[in-house]
Amino acid sequence: MIKPLIMSIATLIILNISTFNLLAADLPNASADRMETRIIALSEFGKNVDGGVDRVAFSDADIAGRGHMVNLMKSSGLKVYIDYAGNIIGKRAGKNPALAPIMFGSHIDSVPGGGNYDGDVGVIGALEVIDQLNTANIKTEHPLEMIIFSAEESSMVGSSAFTGDLSQRSLKDFTSPGSERTDGLDRIGGDHTKLIQAKRTTPVHAFVELHIEQGGFLEAKKLNIGIVEGIVGISTWPVKVEGTANHGGTTPMPGRKDALVAASKLIIAINERATNMEGRQVATVGQIQAFPGASNVIPGIVEFSLQIRDLYADKIQHLFEVIQQEAKTIEEAMGVKITFGTSGVPSPALTDLTLRSLIEQSSNDLGLTYQYMQSGAGHDAQHMAPFTPSGMIFVPSRGGISHSPKEYTSPQDMANGADVLLRTILKLDETKFTND
Repeated sequence: MIKPLIMSIATLIILNISTFNLLAADLPNASADRMETRIIALSEFGKNVDGGVDRVAFSDADIAGRGHMVNLMKSSGLKVYIDYAGNIIGKRAGKNPALAPIMFGSHIDSVPGGGNYDGDVGVIGALEVIDQLNTANIKTEHPLEMIIFSAEESSMVGSSAFTGDLSQRSLKDFTSPGSERTDGLDRIGGDHTKLIQAKRTTPVHAFVELHIEQGGFLEAKKLNIGIVEGIVGISTWPVKVEGTANHGGTTPMPGRKDALVAASKLIIAINERATNMEGRQVATVGQIQAFPGASNVIPGIVEFSLQIRDLYADKIQHLFEVIQQEAKTIEEAMGVKITFGTSGVPSPALTDLTLRSLIEQSSNDLGLTYQYMQSGAGHDAQHMAPFTPSGMIFVPSRGGISHSPKEYTSPQDMANGADVLLRTILKLDETKFTND
């Protein structure tokens, strides 16, 4: 088990451990059967023939699934409302209404042909925590807010609007009259004319997101819990290789300026450099196209994408510069020209050090094994992290499969995640951040 070495000065805490220990003995365990039953029920909304879901944001299935969750939240005693960005928020009163609320949740929209656990586990787990608190008759000092973010798989409009992090492109996409996304936002209960007003103007004490790993690390290591250190930054560059198109039958092999061969050499170099560099960075070429695209013509132009992900922006930049040097070597050797387009600025989102520690303590309380790790996929927590102290809890994904009907997390793993979430929330309830 890897433990953090330092605590952030900005997140120094004061914990009333004795009070929590008294509560811990009386805490009910999460119901694995109830969570699985709710996952199965939610999977009916947008169910496809492959056993997964097509509950794409703003679709009829999304609207029906959201209505189903609202009913469950109300049945658990939450006061539910929908904000201008379509986020569903359920409130549970605390002993001290003047305190900022502790927020937790995830999303239920899916990719086309998606699975039944991505996002859903975090939402069902959040509801399970509410039910556990109700069963134990525990009222927290802080108010609690369970949230279902809208359209996580479609530009994360819910979490980015909530935190005031909407890009100009997203703002245009969701507020242009008559556009599909604008109409969709209104269909789920949001209001495109007031989207900018969805930004939360009152403080949130902290945010925690329970989620499936969407990778195979925890399962391979036979670990129960992943404590997320942060969500990687993502930078994508368009790459263009220019050679000389010529007749494929009459042009001798020596002296050819084959753009596809040059691109292939660079793609191999990208893989080798990313693999051999120390760290957990990844580099991917996911799109490629050769022109003119005829079987008897030497490709004169090749265009492909280069995407680099890492938890630290300087590592992304360093690997990119190494790849640029490889490109110059290939240019000189093959007589081609290689140009890189512009990329967005990577924005890795680090989780709060104190919250990581609380999740670790909660895992230890339960006798669960854990590992500190990074998230290679995007989550709503990446928008929440700059807004308020935020943390993420991962539970195993069978086979490391996600965004697929084969996606699966066992009922016991889901229950473990909910139990860690509950204890983390109770510890947060006794935690004072210096920025409170």
